[in-house]
Order: sequence, then C-alpha cells, then structure tokens
Amino acid sequence: MTNLSKTCLHQTHVEAGAKMVDFGGWDMPLHYGSQLEEHHTVRRSAGMFDVSHMTVVDISGEAGQPKAFLERLLANDINKCATEGQAIYTCMLNADGGVIDDLIAYWVGGDAYRLVVNAATRDKDLEWMAQVAEAFAVTLRERSDLAMIAVQGPKARELATGSLPGSLQERVQTLKPFRAAFDGDWFVARTGYTGEDGWEIIMPADEAPATWASLVAAGIAPAGLGARDTLRLEAGLNLYGSDMDESTSPLESNLSWTVDFAGARDFVGEAALQEQPPARKLVGLVVLERGVVRDHQTVLAPEGGELGEITSGGFSPTLERSIALARIAVDSPERVEVEVRCRLLAAIVVSPPVVRKGKILVSV
Repeated sequence: MTNLSKTCLHQTHVEAGAKMVDFGGWDMPLHYGSQLEEHHTVRRSAGMFDVSHMTVVDISGEAGQPKAFLERLLANDINKCATEGQAIYTCMLNADGGVIDDLIAYWVGGDAYRLVVNAATRDKDLEWMAQVAEAFAVTLRERSDLAMIAVQGPKARELATGSLPGSLQERVQTLKPFRAAFDGDWFVARTGYTGEDGWEIIMPADEAPATWASLVAAGIAPAGLGARDTLRLEAGLNLYGSDMDESTSPLESNLSWTVDFAGARDFVGEAALQEQPPARKLVGLVVLERGVVRDHQTVLAPEGGELGEITSGGFSPTLERSIALARIAVDSPERVEVEVRCRLLAAIVVSPPVVRKGKILVSV
C-alpha cells in the first residue's frame, strides 16, 4: 500500500472507516460499511464519490489552434460545444480505430478547453495527447492541483448547493446536462457516472476536505468504488479496460453516438472506422436465473455455439438479479446463455441502460 497514490481526501476516508483498496495504483475507498446501502442511497437520495484521481488537462494556445487540435484528437466533434461550459463525451482513438481512452471535453471560452480523462490511463493519455499536439501551437497543462467530488442522486443538486461558493450557487441551478459553470478554480458540471442526476465538482485540492465535510453535513452520504461500479453497470456506462480498450472500436462498444463522421475534420482513427464495419456489438444482458455473472465468461447461443463474452458483469441491487455488458456477434439472438462454473444460465439481450434515474427500464 505504501507505493499507492493518494487523493487529498485520503485521510478523510480512513477516518470515516472506509475499506481502502488498490484501484489503478490509487488507494481508494471501496465502501464505508455497506456497498448495497450506498448504491440504494444514490438511487433514492444523494451520495458522493471522491474522484480526485481523475486527470484534468487544460488546453490553451494560439488563436484557433486548441480547437483544431481537438478536431484531430477526438472522435466526436468539439464544435458541438457552442456555448461556454458546454461539454461532449467522446473517445481518443489510435490509427486503427481502437479506444485509447474515453473522456469528457469542455469548452471554457475563447481558445481554452478542459479534458477529464481516466486515472488508470493517465500516462498513456498524456503521452498520446502530447504526440498529437506536436502539429499544433497548443499548451497542455495537467491540473494536479485540483480535486473532484461527484455528487449523484435525485436530491444531489438540492442538497449540495449550499456547499458551493456563493458566486456559483444561483448559476448552477439552471445548468442543463453536459453544461458547466465556473469561477476561478471552482468548476461545477452537470455530469456523472451513475445514471442519476447530479454534479461533478472540481475545486482546489486544499479546499476539498472542508467541502466534503460540508456535503456530509448537508445529508449526502459518502459512497465508494463498489457502489459506483454497480450504478454505472445498471446505467449501461462503459468502463475503460473492461468494455473497451485499444483493441476495440467505439462502433463495437455501443458508442457509435460519440463518433461524428460529418465534415472534414479527419480525426485520428476515422479512416479505419469507415473501412471496417463492426462484426460485434456491445449489449446488455439480464440473467433470468440465480447466479452472479462475471467478466470474461462465455456467452452462448441456446442451441450451442459461442457468441462472445461478458465484458462487465455483476449483481444489480436495483433489479435484484445479475446483469452484464457483453460483446457478442451482431447477428446474435435475443435469448442467450452464459457459462458460469460449468452451468448455463439463461439471459435476455437488452439495450442498455437497464436503470436510469431510479427507474427500471426492462421487464423480466
């Protein structure tokens, strides 16, 4: 544990009795006592996650150059960010169309942009960005001086408002999804990774412990990585390294909507995507029998024959049954079987998500 990185809230988690685990080289809270309770609290009220391990990169440069750089770097079109604070979800691809990482990109005004990328892929992301940036007059600045807290749930915004700077409290009330308001180093975005409403709040790292305490006092429950994973799985949100990676394209990762072929941007990986129609698709599975499915288990056709494998699997606290994301052949049937410890469990293929904003979207 001594070699693990720690966020500025690490001591806060330890003092709260959190079970700490290694997550991509970071010592992070798995839960604070009950992963199940934390999951239900986010679905029904409000919970919060320390996501300060995420990597924030600010981009600036000569007039027009940051935008031109992002037009080349990102599979989605940064020009969709038409107003200050607007964001897009997108991927960075390699030349073969594989996903280097998924991220959120914000336009913060003028020639300034902000990217938020995954913690586990920090080193390769920064290296790749720097490589693509060589052709542009831009500056990339990693913001390791900042922290991030995600407040999620139907009551999240209501309960969290009083913990924000006064200059932002009124402005954030009118934020639409994938919009952000900011003042100095405080940055509040209506985004998240749970399928619930809420904010991801970026702030100076030295202000994070007091902000966390204020949010707890407002009635927002701390939640750990365990609940974050079951929430995102119910919401059909991909996890990098499991549901997508450099060997898979966004077109076979249920992310076609994040790829914009319009215009003449010529983004990295575009030619490969257009030349290779996907033979596989990422789908949701709802298991009809008792048993918990896990990553890498085989998905079969009822009459036999391998269709693909589970990329993320686990127990859904909301549905009270096993669910999964699976990459399978595009012509797969609607009913399949999952091989679990020499047993075959029946499952149905669904379109993710299975839960959104507290509502179950499938019937079984």
